[in-house]
Amino acid sequence: MQYMSIALSERLADAGIQPSVGAVGSSYDNALAETINGLCKTEQIKPRGPWRTVDHVELAAEWVDWFNHRRLYQHCGDMPPAEMETAYYCQQPAQQTAELSHP
Repeated sequence: MQYMSIALSERLADAGIQPSVGAVGSSYDNALAETINGLCKTEQIKPRGPWRTVDHVELAAEWVDWFNHRRLYQHCGDMPPAEMETAYYCQQPAQQTAELSHP
């Protein structure tokens, strides 16, 4: 089984993140994705089922939007993860300029 998708690899590269790739067949790199999948199943899929078709499950994508854009995440200073990510990237040019001007 392949644990790293091309899209994830490209996203990590775009963000300048070096992936930690375990040995073939190891699931260590899959832990974060499985945690999120587990939360979705626990909070959305199981309580609102039974789901009759894949189309019905796809409608449950509202949970993903809530999870990323409206859920207040304590680790991010009680702001949604998407907002925290935006704030992070807004700071990057300023940090790089500051690093260049202060050798």
